[in-house]
Amino acid sequence: MKEPKRSDCPISFSLEIFGDRWSLLVLRDLAFRDARYYQDFLRAPEGIATNILADRLARLERHGVIEKEPDPNDGRRQRYRLADAGLDLIPLLVDLTLWGGQHDPESVFPRPRLARMERDREGAIAYYRKRARA
Repeated sequence: MKEPKRSDCPISFSLEIFGDRWSLLVLRDLAFRDARYYQDFLRAPEGIATNILADRLARLERHGVIEKEPDPNDGRRQRYRLADAGLDLIPLLVDLTLWGGQHDPESVFPRPRLARMERDREGAIAYYRKRARA
């Protein structure tokens, strides 16, 4: 079933898929924190509820942003990864990290890592894309 769109604006389309707080944090955890399993996302410091997590994972998968596959070591478990559309979001995640790191005086993001990202944004994007594909 196709979900109704508010408009044909590309920003509106993007926000319908990942424009809530939780979806971006799930994407952050996949791209930057090597989260792969349901329990990994539950351990994030923001404390997502299980029903919200299940909904966001399903939505991101339905829209082709993430993929789910059986764990090769335990076929009863599901493993998540960024799909090609999710990999295309890494530049946005890097830019959000840079913006938040610059404008939030209480950010706990390591300053040396933030400085490296600022100096070599393209290198950071390439690094996280490669890691996410591994």
